Amino acid sequence: MPGFPIVDTHLHLWDPRLINYPWLAGNALLEQPYLLERHRQDFKDVEIEAMVFVQCEAEFPAFAREADFAAEQARLDPRIKGMVAWAQLEKGSAVEADIVQLKRHGILRGIRRIIQFEDDPDFCLRPEFITGVRMLADHGLSFDICIDHRHMSNILKFVEALPEVTMVLDHIGKPAIRDRLLQPWASQMRELARLSNVFCKVSGVATEASLDWTEDDIKPFVDVAFAEFGLERTMFGSDWPVMLGAISPQRWIAFLDAFLISSGEIGRRRFWRDNAIAVYRLDI
Repeated sequence: MPGFPIVDTHLHLWDPRLINYPWLAGNALLEQPYLLERHRQDFKDVEIEAMVFVQCEAEFPAFAREADFAAEQARLDPRIKGMVAWAQLEKGSAVEADIVQLKRHGILRGIRRIIQFEDDPDFCLRPEFITGVRMLADHGLSFDICIDHRHMSNILKFVEALPEVTMVLDHIGKPAIRDRLLQPWASQMRELARLSNVFCKVSGVATEASLDWTEDDIKPFVDVAFAEFGLERTMFGSDWPVMLGAISPQRWIAFLDAFLISSGEIGRRRFWRDNAIAVYRLDI
């Protein structure tokens, strides 16, 4: 484990009794409340200095209620210093009213509108979506990119069109780990890393592997993320509780800590906390 407190940039909390999350239906592990007490139990051996709540893909009309819920959780646990909420960015300039509404929560730091689930592979390149994302820069907000490897080629065009917006690639772009396909994802990661407004969240990796995965299965993919983005533009994310279907918090943290053991104190602190504080502008 790191010898200092860390920042978790990818925390989910939900209560399906209060808000509907359609994607949880039928998932015995996840279709239940995941709240702060359970989080404390799962991370009891980990010293966490700060956390960033990330939207959990509630049914779209409930986006404001989910933000209210997240803000209440932050009042209960002040370690939640940031929120990445949902907004319908494909509305273009009309989304500004929603963004203003969300900004009443002082912990709002960014927006995530998941691209991965869209049937249209060109969804992220639609002019109105580009307009909506561009508006985030005017409000001092970042954009979390949630895709899988199939969307990488279009994401390169998307990011190139929006140099003024700080971008965070969630889950290292969800490569095809189950199929052990490094390419073309690895080459696309190199191209993406050349765009200086993009940061890479090292999270959700084991979830993309087969159920009987070994560390040798995921190491090549983690290695690409660090090789291309470096310790200057990577940050830690747990993806709790989604991660629980593949890995425990302790094992994920221990894996990354061992991976970075020779990186030096400054580099390790950048990954485990400093980059997150800077990118998400956390008040610590």
